[in-house]
Amino acid sequence: MAQVPSGKGKFMKSRLRRAAQLVAAASVAALALAACSSGGKQASNSSSSGGGGGDSSGYTIAMITHETPGDTFWDRVKAGAQQAAKDTGVHLKYSNDPTASKQAILIQNAVDSKVDGIATTLVTPDALAGAVQSAEAAHIPVVGFNSGIDAYKKLGALMYFGSDETLAGQTAGKRLAAEGVTHPICTVQQAGSVALEARCAGIKAEIPGSQELEVNGANDAAVVSTIQAKLTQDKSIDGIVTLGAPQAVDALKAMQATNNKAHLITFDLNEQVAQDIQAGTVEFSIDQQPYVQGFMAVMSLYLYLKNGNDIGGGGPVLTGPSFVDKSNIAKILPFVKNNTR
Repeated sequence: MAQVPSGKGKFMKSRLRRAAQLVAAASVAALALAACSSGGKQASNSSSSGGGGGDSSGYTIAMITHETPGDTFWDRVKAGAQQAAKDTGVHLKYSNDPTASKQAILIQNAVDSKVDGIATTLVTPDALAGAVQSAEAAHIPVVGFNSGIDAYKKLGALMYFGSDETLAGQTAGKRLAAEGVTHPICTVQQAGSVALEARCAGIKAEIPGSQELEVNGANDAAVVSTIQAKLTQDKSIDGIVTLGAPQAVDALKAMQATNNKAHLITFDLNEQVAQDIQAGTVEFSIDQQPYVQGFMAVMSLYLYLKNGNDIGGGGPVLTGPSFVDKSNIAKILPFVKNNTR
């Protein structure tokens, strides 16, 4: 994959720390192979999502996310989680709601149903704190993933799998700044998301002239309309940063409608964006590898329940950020089509 540009001082230390955490992530697969040989919870009558694998663990794991229906990003999260469940004989219960209070209810429902473990996104930590702490009180292990890297320990989650979103925003900002961009917009498709806020803040740290633009991520037509109106109103915009792949597709439509030639980059991938990168209409994506997040969230709980394994050495296990651009898209595109990248 394309390398994130190196810096000096604190930025170099951050890269070294990230490299160590990525090594920790790679060790999960080896641990899983060793663990899947035998044992697990006494067999239950629950059916396992995806069928049995190398183990019939009997564990039930709930995965709860803030997925907005129709967002293809979560297809990859679920594919990874389902593969881990299949490999370990785990019964996986997936549920989602983009509204913070309703996600908290889903977590509480999982606690009340006495699942063996919970994997959840922590996109709105304050709103989810009570439910997560309820799981802790019930001695149900919780791991965080995708969102909440700065809050998971405070909430009581044992482990975390995801990207460092502040670092992701900074590295994207550095690359845009090097291309001469001075006045980009950063679209935010879900208000209150700590991950999205961190991305935009990281970009602004590198490009002070950047500004946030709230869009309705549940309505593609509304996203197109909002971006188109902004481009029409402000001719100084020379960059567009979308924080999700579907919004990049929307931004392209807005740019075409206004004949805008701004630099367009995005966070995350789907098949359309991968093809747009190959075609050159999207310059690059900052990828956090959602398949890996889903896989490792389930696998880490399985390993913890079976062996007491703790992945990450007390810190978050990073699945990103990394650049996907014309230099590596030919290698990555087949995996995107396969729903594993």
